[in-house]
Amino acid sequence: MTVITHVEIFQLNVELLGPIRVAIGTVSHARNILVKIHASDGLAGLGEGSPLEFIVGESQASDFEIAKSLARLLIGQDPLALHERMDDLDRSLVGNPALKCAVDVALHDLVAKHAGLPLYALLGGGKREIHTCKTIGIDEPEIMARRAAEVKEGGFPALKVKVGVDWAEDVRRIRAIRQALGDGFPIRIDANQGWDPPEAVLAARALAPFDVEICEQPVAYWNYAGLKHVREHSPLPVMADESLFDHRDAFKLASMGACDLFNIKLAKSGGLRTAAKIDAVAQAAGIRCMVGCMAETRLGLGAAAHFVSAHPNVRFVDLDAAFFLAEDPVVGGMAYDGGRVILPDVPGHGADIDPGFLAGLESITIS
Repeated sequence: MTVITHVEIFQLNVELLGPIRVAIGTVSHARNILVKIHASDGLAGLGEGSPLEFIVGESQASDFEIAKSLARLLIGQDPLALHERMDDLDRSLVGNPALKCAVDVALHDLVAKHAGLPLYALLGGGKREIHTCKTIGIDEPEIMARRAAEVKEGGFPALKVKVGVDWAEDVRRIRAIRQALGDGFPIRIDANQGWDPPEAVLAARALAPFDVEICEQPVAYWNYAGLKHVREHSPLPVMADESLFDHRDAFKLASMGACDLFNIKLAKSGGLRTAAKIDAVAQAAGIRCMVGCMAETRLGLGAAAHFVSAHPNVRFVDLDAAFFLAEDPVVGGMAYDGGRVILPDVPGHGADIDPGFLAGLESITIS
């Protein structure tokens, strides 16, 4: 029987090209957690989690410490019994979805390599065309308009715009962006919980003339009733993001009629397994999904892209984090052609971290 022999845990740090401002914080670095699970058959699986504190309540430092205990649970166990391994982790640790994501993706990568299958095939899907939008952060309207034009010129199919600081100023931002883009180019807005329900309704009504495609997470994550209120009074489709971590949240949101769309992120859901459960709830409720990202490298983004390829109910894709990193430490894996995402056909997700880069990271091995 194949067993897990040792687990490597890394603090994966990559500086961003520049700070990205959203309604609830500013991101300047990717401070992620990388898990590499080694098996007795000589194969290894890698997974990445991106713990943004103001979204998931974890930090890289907390994940690095907790990961040591989780790794000890895995030693000597069968990695091919993937669901049993994740059940063990869920029983031993509440929350910490970004860390669980790293372990979940590493296990899936290992199992896919053992089976000789690309990750999307292991997940039960085929290879399909994937195109990601690109995001711009909050800034002055004229600066955002210039960046929006660059996104369109860069071959991306849609633009995602961070808003949520002041709704009236947000309207001026979107007006300037629409003028720069012209008619027809999709604009999706993300308020990152920045408005209260009355403000969100005012903003949505004021933004409707600018042909906004989606209004994402307009109110606080805990305010399910407020989200439902916005949906009932907004001319724009409402998407749940920070209100949606797992399949239980998905069921509650769908049962309440609180939103039109779901945004699944592996670092919120705890990985591929729970992401699939969210999509199952969405399909049953007739809700379409987006797959988004935090601040992952192409390794973590690639795992999400494989999930997209395997789940046709995912109609919108926001896997652009790698464009904002000052360096790319990933070898192999998914690639970009403008906004087009290209998946490899090798076993697993196909990505690794450059050995020279890896050698410079703080790490520990549990065996």
